[in-house]
Amino acid sequence: MADKLTRAITKDGFFKISAVVSTETVEQSRKFHNSSPVATAALGRLLTAGLLMGGELKEDNAKLTLQMSGDGPLGRVIVSANSKGEVKGYAENPQIDMPLNEKGKLDVGGAIGKGTLSVIKDLGLKEPYIGQVAIQTGEVGDDLAYYFMQSEQVPSVVALGVLVDRDFSVKCAGGFIIQVMPECNDESLTMLENSIAGIMSVTEMLSQGMDGADMIKYAMLGFDTEILEESEVGYVCDCSRERMERAIVSLGKAEIDAIIKEQGQAEIVCSFCNKPYVFNTEELEAMRDRARDTK
Repeated sequence: MADKLTRAITKDGFFKISAVVSTETVEQSRKFHNSSPVATAALGRLLTAGLLMGGELKEDNAKLTLQMSGDGPLGRVIVSANSKGEVKGYAENPQIDMPLNEKGKLDVGGAIGKGTLSVIKDLGLKEPYIGQVAIQTGEVGDDLAYYFMQSEQVPSVVALGVLVDRDFSVKCAGGFIIQVMPECNDESLTMLENSIAGIMSVTEMLSQGMDGADMIKYAMLGFDTEILEESEVGYVCDCSRERMERAIVSLGKAEIDAIIKEQGQAEIVCSFCNKPYVFNTEELEAMRDRARDTK
């Protein structure tokens, strides 16, 4: 069943909510990267966040990049999403193995470590918007809630979950974001705090068969919510041979000459889907002729 993003708002306009079931998306990522359980969970949470945040982009060609650059063994984790419900991502070291944390859970925070969370929004303007905050826990949801508060001044609840099965496949994945609108009053805010206090985790909700609309209804108990739209989402890598050619051409004549001399061919592997692209000597020579001189 295709993954789905659900967007809603409370009828009083005090809260907007997005929820997504991202099980197939995260499983596709796991297959591409042959990732370990902790890497699957970490990248899966960020992919889920990318789908949720990408759904808020209004412009047709708008893009969003989420990057967690921590000092943990997983290395950088990067996710790219757009307004069409497409997402892709990778971690620098997807095969790492780590012991469980003190709660007996996958140690996502330890895998990511301390560092920086960056949010880059390309809205088709001259310059992209870049927001950056220190990683708080490395658990992804907490860090994004901190980002929303610090960089966008929007109090938010961010819940993300990935449940990895015994065979390392993704049993379920998803999440939701609740954002407080400026006109919200204290009474409604207290009501929300009471509603989300002690609720089930996202993976528990999904394991009980909840979809996005169910998660919204459950998290917003006592509120009158209206579903605005539902749309299919998924993992899409838009790499192509032409794009890889442009990357080689951008190296310049001297660098391409060195590749021809030393290797006779070039192989570029896409970071997002691990698809290899091989260029022979003749193709490299043609690209060298199109490249600029470099000093």
